[in-house]
Amino acid sequence: MKQIWIITKRELQSFFDSLIAYIMLVAFLGFSGFFTWFSRTDVFYLDQASLQVFFGIAFWTLFFFIPALTMRLIAEEKKTGTLELLLTKPVTDWQLIMGKFSATLILILISLVLTLPYYITVARLGPIDHAAVWAGYLGLLFMSGAYISIGIFASSITNNQIVAFLLALLIGVFFHIIFGQLAGATSGFMSQLLDYLSLSTHYESMSRGVIDSKDVIYFLSIMAVGLFSTEIVLAKRNVVE
Repeated sequence: MKQIWIITKRELQSFFDSLIAYIMLVAFLGFSGFFTWFSRTDVFYLDQASLQVFFGIAFWTLFFFIPALTMRLIAEEKKTGTLELLLTKPVTDWQLIMGKFSATLILILISLVLTLPYYITVARLGPIDHAAVWAGYLGLLFMSGAYISIGIFASSITNNQIVAFLLALLIGVFFHIIFGQLAGATSGFMSQLLDYLSLSTHYESMSRGVIDSKDVIYFLSIMAVGLFSTEIVLAKRNVVE
């Protein structure tokens, strides 16, 4: 755990030193704030105390922002040669991966904490379903964890950050859009399978305040597959070298 925490702090400092964290926080708060309070479908348009507008906007903004955060995590280390140097120290591949994963998830958590004034303000406007709000935030964290794991995997198989960004988006778009669209175009078992693979299905359930074990297992499974796949890529690379 000590090594993971050291790497986590190193990556967080790197985010803030390079201004990536500040840009991400300002952009996320700007987009979510504008569409939550000033768009044609804002909280006043819905005429009810709810954060559904915010959760809908965050669902899309994080989808694009997370690949931008993860594209450099391993690709840059490989390009500059610091990955080999780092792995010569008493740090395992898994500790390296978990440290980078944790740092990115903490940055996302910070951005969500900064939106709590939205929650407080809406709660003052009228009666609000507090359980649904916290379930929605939990859904955003689970979704973020899933896309971070995909982004880290994409970053591990190339040393080009742009390629890593595009690859993470390409993989993510299947879970974000395509599986759901295909589920609606098919029927029977295939439709059920594709619907289960659709990330939006599980996220929408949690954003409505329903926390089901199958949704939690779904998100944890994507994280596990993404992170273990990254470890396999790094392990194979070490064997080749």
